[in-house]
Amino acid sequence: MLKRILTFATDKIYNLPIIVLMPHSRCNCRCVMCDIWKANNSKKELSVDELHKHVKTFRALGVREIVFSGGEALMHSNLWMLCDLLKRENIKLTLLSTGLLLEKNAESIIEHIDNVIISVDGSQSVHDRIRNVPGGYEKIVAGIKTLKKRKPGFRVTARCVLQRYNFADFINIVRASRSIGLDQISFLAADVSTPAFNHFREMTVHRVGEIALSKSEVAEFETIISGSFVQLKEEYDTKFIAEPPQKILKIVQYYKALNGMANYPRAICNAPWVSAVIESNGDVMPCFFHKPYGNIYEDDLSSIINSRTAISFRKNLDTTCDPVCNKCVCSLKLGITQMN
Repeated sequence: MLKRILTFATDKIYNLPIIVLMPHSRCNCRCVMCDIWKANNSKKELSVDELHKHVKTFRALGVREIVFSGGEALMHSNLWMLCDLLKRENIKLTLLSTGLLLEKNAESIIEHIDNVIISVDGSQSVHDRIRNVPGGYEKIVAGIKTLKKRKPGFRVTARCVLQRYNFADFINIVRASRSIGLDQISFLAADVSTPAFNHFREMTVHRVGEIALSKSEVAEFETIISGSFVQLKEEYDTKFIAEPPQKILKIVQYYKALNGMANYPRAICNAPWVSAVIESNGDVMPCFFHKPYGNIYEDDLSSIINSRTAISFRKNLDTTCDPVCNKCVCSLKLGITQMN
C-alpha cells in the first residue's frame, strides 16, 4: 500500500499493476478505423529472451496483470513460451484478439490465458465489412463455442469501437453479442487524433471523415443511444453492457466535440501512474496515445519509467486539460485499493 501511495505522491513509480504488451506487430484484419495492418510487411515481435531480461523488474514493480494487445498476439511465433515465463511470476494474462484464431488455439488459450477480450464491430454483416475479412464473424462464433465447450466458465468478453460504419447497428451489436455467448461487451469511440494504431501523425480531414460521425450522424446516434436505455434496459442493469448509460453518452459527446458541438468529455485517468504500454519494437509509453519515453532494447523498464523524462512527464501532466488526454477514447482510472 505504501508503494502505491508513494507513486501518486512523488510521480516516481514504485508499483505498476498493469502492463499492456504488444508482443507482435502484425494483424490478420484490415479494419477501416485502424491502420496496424498497413505495416504487416515490417514484422516485429518481442522475443522470449528479451522479455526474460525484464521479468525481475516486473516482479520488483509488483506487476499483477499483463494485457496482450496488438496487432494480433496469437500470430506471435512463441506466445505460449512468453505466457509460461509470465505465469511463473503469478501474473494474470488477458488476451485482446481479433477472434479469428481462437478456435485453432483454444486448447493453448485455456491453458495459458485467464480471459479473452474479442474485438466485435457489429452484427455479422457489419462486422465483416468493417474488418474486411469475409467469414470473420463466423470464425469468432466458432472460437467462442470451442472455448466455452472446453471450459464453460472461461470468460470471453468483447469490445467495440463505435464509429460511422457501425453506430447505427448499436442495438443489433448488443443483442448479437449476447446470442453468441459473450459474457459482456464494452464500447469506446474511435481515436482520430493521435498516431496510435499506426495512424499517421496528422490524419487528413478525409481520413477523419471516413471514421468519425458527421453532425447529422451524431444526432441519429444520440437518438439510438437514448432509445437503447429502454430497449436494452436488462443489458445495462445486468452490466452485460459494461458501461453505464452516462458513460455511453460520453461517446456521443465525444463525436459532438469533434464536430464543434460540445466540449470533449472530461478525462478522469491515471494510466501513466498505474500502467505502461510496451510496443513490439520495444518502445515504452505511458499509455496508447502519449509519446514513448524509452525502449526496453536500450534500458531496463524500471529505469525507463522512472527516468527524468518520465517523472517530469507525469509531474506536469494534467489529464483534465492536456490536449491529448482531452480527446482520449480509452482512459484508465485505478484507485489505491484496486491496485492490490
